[in-house]
Amino acid sequence: MFDNYPEWSQEFARKYLSRTINTFLLHGNVHDLVPLKDEDGTEFHRLKSFLSDEFFGARDYVIFYDRSSGIYFRDKESQADFNQAIAGRDSLVGTDYAKKMPKDPVRVFSLLEQYFRLRLDQKKSVALIIDYAETIIPMSDAGSTGNEDRTSLVYLSRWAHDPMFLASDFTNVLITENLADLNKTLIQNPYTTEIKITIPGEKNRLDFINFETENDDFAKLSEVKPEIIAQQTAGLNYVNIRSVLSNARENEETITFESLSENKKELIEAEAYGLLEFVETQYSLDNVAGHSQVKAHLRQAVQALKDGRQDVMPMGYLVCGPVGTGKTFLVTCFASEVGIPMVKLKNFRSQWQGVTEGNLQKILSILKAMAPVAVMIDEADAYLGDRSSSGDSGVSSRVFSQIATFMSDTTNRGRIIWFLMTARPDLMPIDLKRQGRAEEHLALFPPHTNEERVELFEAMKKKTGLKMSEEYIPAIIEEGFKTFSGADMEAALTRAKFRAAAEKLDEVTPAVLDVALSDFIPPTYPEEVELQTLNAVIECTSKELLPERYREMDRNEILSKIEELKFKVG
Repeated sequence: MFDNYPEWSQEFARKYLSRTINTFLLHGNVHDLVPLKDEDGTEFHRLKSFLSDEFFGARDYVIFYDRSSGIYFRDKESQADFNQAIAGRDSLVGTDYAKKMPKDPVRVFSLLEQYFRLRLDQKKSVALIIDYAETIIPMSDAGSTGNEDRTSLVYLSRWAHDPMFLASDFTNVLITENLADLNKTLIQNPYTTEIKITIPGEKNRLDFINFETENDDFAKLSEVKPEIIAQQTAGLNYVNIRSVLSNARENEETITFESLSENKKELIEAEAYGLLEFVETQYSLDNVAGHSQVKAHLRQAVQALKDGRQDVMPMGYLVCGPVGTGKTFLVTCFASEVGIPMVKLKNFRSQWQGVTEGNLQKILSILKAMAPVAVMIDEADAYLGDRSSSGDSGVSSRVFSQIATFMSDTTNRGRIIWFLMTARPDLMPIDLKRQGRAEEHLALFPPHTNEERVELFEAMKKKTGLKMSEEYIPAIIEEGFKTFSGADMEAALTRAKFRAAAEKLDEVTPAVLDVALSDFIPPTYPEEVELQTLNAVIECTSKELLPERYREMDRNEILSKIEELKFKVG
């Protein structure tokens, strides 16, 4: 009977027909269109239209409610019947609701309950659809819940297990984008169930593109084939795709691969409330100086992904090493080389109750829909928190639990690749570093060999745009008289350019470069850098990925030295 409906509504129907549940929490991609298949193909409807006209099409009465619009109805017959019932109530208790209907939840639910009982007693079938449910029963601590919210929660909870409501043909549907925004008491109620509407997959996107463009000359609309558009719009919903197609149609701007990529980034960033940022670079791993073992390992991962071997990929990477060793640059270059989008999580935390968890839920849903995708989290030790965090009403521990659970979902292996970067992996909870989450631990170190130092110098010359009056390798670099990390080298070469400009020189001379390098004092703290270095050594999960000088170091001695350094740096 429901075979032509999307999967989520088939699940909805199965659970309702069990006759044990009448209250459903619809969440996720609720502001999108709903595909409905028939003999002539697939049509797309707004969610509330689909629910009222199709899913609940046989119900006697379908009623809608939200705080802004108040009560409204599927058809005039339903409205006339409700008004008649309210007029009768007004004459009995002296109210005037038939002329001016209330909009606040408490009075609305009081009216609706009386109406439902009256009609259900007459064996009528009723469906109530509540939109923006988070504005009626918002997430909050029990002690801070207002009287109106508590009363609304009581009404909804009572309807969910009322014997008369359960025995009758009655359904209550609450719609919210983020389930975490709703009061947990209702979510955890055994008489309610949640139904998630997911972002459409590739086949569904292709069906929609064909539906939207059936009357267009597609060659004029797009240089990119429909199949490629469907493939490249992973993470977008139907409304987003319609926006891309409408823009091309109305503004006569032909869709190209480049414009499609740009539109996708803008739309996904907007859908994620600006909490996701696409990371782009023109560089590849060839532009990364040093770290030869790590680059070789990452290139093997690149090849595995290109060969379709997602099953051999780690769930995630922990990239550690002292400050300035190029952790972020290395990861960005990896994403560029493998050819998948990389996003960076921005600050999704909020001071308002429940908003943080809702933001994160939205982000994780988008990431799953965007797959394959790489996710970069810089300063992961500070960003992710841990299970024992306190002092913020448990928000940090709940956030940690959400991320940890999502990271360990093995269906995402090779599809969502996590990169957690930190100079202090010892401060990260073991739960995130264990196998099944950030499985592969990569360690980066400043250059120590002659070849590494010269390679870093040449790479930073190119990055900073430093022009030399002649080919020259400073002895301070070649002989290793001073240790430079990537960040140190970039800063020192920028100073050399500054000195040359101050002396009215168009190019940097060897003499100017030598003076700049000799004068440069990197703002480092030796004990902290040593602590970060030893932590990276002890954290690395592959001996062959360590530089040779660290491979045979005694691990017990390293651990003792780490504890000593921790005590010194506080």
